Amino acid sequence: MKTALTFLGTGTSHGVPTVDCMMEGFVRCPKGVCQESAEDHRHRRLRSSLFVRYGETAVLIDATPDFREQMLTQNISRMDGVVITHKHVDHILGIPDLRSYSKARSEGLPIYGSSETIQAIRESFAYIFDPHTVVGGGIPRLHEEVVTEPFSVGEILFEPIRVEHGACRQCYGYRFNDIAYLPDMKAFYPGEEEKIRGVRLLIIDCLRTERPHSTHLILPEAIAIAQKAEAKNTLFTHMCHGIHYKHDQRYLFPNMDFAFDGLSLEV
Repeated sequence: MKTALTFLGTGTSHGVPTVDCMMEGFVRCPKGVCQESAEDHRHRRLRSSLFVRYGETAVLIDATPDFREQMLTQNISRMDGVVITHKHVDHILGIPDLRSYSKARSEGLPIYGSSETIQAIRESFAYIFDPHTVVGGGIPRLHEEVVTEPFSVGEILFEPIRVEHGACRQCYGYRFNDIAYLPDMKAFYPGEEEKIRGVRLLIIDCLRTERPHSTHLILPEAIAIAQKAEAKNTLFTHMCHGIHYKHDQRYLFPNMDFAFDGLSLEV
């Protein structure tokens, strides 16, 4: 049985095009990615998120500020759980709109993440978890699950992969069904890199092609990880306007490519 993936967003916290690049008087991005976004749909990047289907199970990975638009664009009508990579707002700000997917679940829609991530969600959306809040159509019913070890959502087994990402102490990527999803990272915690060895598909952070970043991988670093892991295929995500689909293909090996919003594939 194959795993169906849909890239709901492949951009950074700024999205692409960025507001800065489209405002008069601001410096334009050097590769012209933002300016070309009207002609090339691949250069329009919502915040990074992935939708996974396997058998009868449907899982969302990360609920972004673009959640509503992503759900409507891809016509997603149901989900069995939400897996969160880390606490940054570009990965959790869509959580209030999960209300549309929790209505039919009396026990609440399960949401999975590290203790740091779940705590940040509870603090950011305290009204959702306040027992005195009057439950109505505007309040999602969520059931939080703190995870440190492999866990199952329906038919899918997820294995957390702990990675370094700025001030986040518990940022995760996940391996599932011979796929590894690592949208935000700078490095692996000791021993965690082995969890992606030999995966059929590696989906990994790739902020831009040059100028190292303190909390994200750039293209040469991401390529090196993919090669060391002996990943069968690699797709790059979480890209800023420093990635140009046509011009930057020259850096890639045949089993690598840049993902884009709306890309759907089966693994």
